Amino acid sequence: RRQRQMCIRDSIKWVDFNVSYEALSRAYEYDISSYGEKQHLDWIDLLAYVGAKNGGDFGAGATEDMRTAAEKILCGEDTMEHMTADMKMFSYYREAYGAVLCGMVGEYEIQEKEEGSYVKKYGLKAFSPIAKGFEYSDYDDFGVSRSYGYKRQHLGHDMMGQIGTPVICIETGYVEALGWNQYGGWRIGIRSFDKKRYYYYAHLRQNYPYQANLKEGSIVTAGDVIGYLGRTGYSTTENTNNITTPHLHFGIQLIFDESQKEGNNEIWINCYEIVKFLRMNQSETVKVEGTKEWTRVYNMKDPGIPESSERTENLEQPEESEAPTTD
Repeated sequence: RRQRQMCIRDSIKWVDFNVSYEALSRAYEYDISSYGEKQHLDWIDLLAYVGAKNGGDFGAGATEDMRTAAEKILCGEDTMEHMTADMKMFSYYREAYGAVLCGMVGEYEIQEKEEGSYVKKYGLKAFSPIAKGFEYSDYDDFGVSRSYGYKRQHLGHDMMGQIGTPVICIETGYVEALGWNQYGGWRIGIRSFDKKRYYYYAHLRQNYPYQANLKEGSIVTAGDVIGYLGRTGYSTTENTNNITTPHLHFGIQLIFDESQKEGNNEIWINCYEIVKFLRMNQSETVKVEGTKEWTRVYNMKDPGIPESSERTENLEQPEESEAPTTD
């Protein structure tokens, strides 16, 4: 019990993720361009360095600070360890930013042709939550007020689009929650395998909200179609459309200790800049003839799936008569 209390006390209690799209993109470029080289620049290290140097501020000078540090490391003039040795907050920013981003970049295998062989790659293996070719609009709405049920802040990011738009799995993980919530309507909660990130997708389509074979415990790969955009929610009655504007509510919760999963200790981050960044990697999908389903065109193999886990074959499309009943 004492060890458990110590773990909770030492865990990060809050994260203000203010990393800009520009900083994410620049750090990512340094990472992939130096991969396999003698000096590989880890993008999370670079972002944590800038965060620690500037108190989490990613304003006008952030990318210049990153450029200076990257060039010193690449030319052998300095090391990240040496540059951060006296930065008291570096370990905090490294852990915090790592919790947000560590599942997004790495090695993976993907098809370059439909039903073709797999090609090994290194780079961005996380996907935008909206499928390629489907338009949406958004703005930074994190923290704005909500009044349904009780007064509260909006702890996610809304992406307005057409009903039925395929919703995509951001990062490989497992389905932790599936079903009705009076605030989010039909919703899906996906947990990363390191358990640091919980991805929340809400207000899914009435009558046919999910990919048909999805269930709690299913293993899903980044880029899979998991559900369909709608406007359900704001009702204690299941399968009710009480949201005025069709949209996907997308949220990222950070969990450093399981006590933070539910209740007053939850940590939700502003993911607006992350969504902008992920738009460079949108999953291409195709309609499955004779069903209400869409499926990805190019499959991916993610080494992030633990060997002990067996992937649920939830991409096998059923006949329309096998669709889940949500009445």
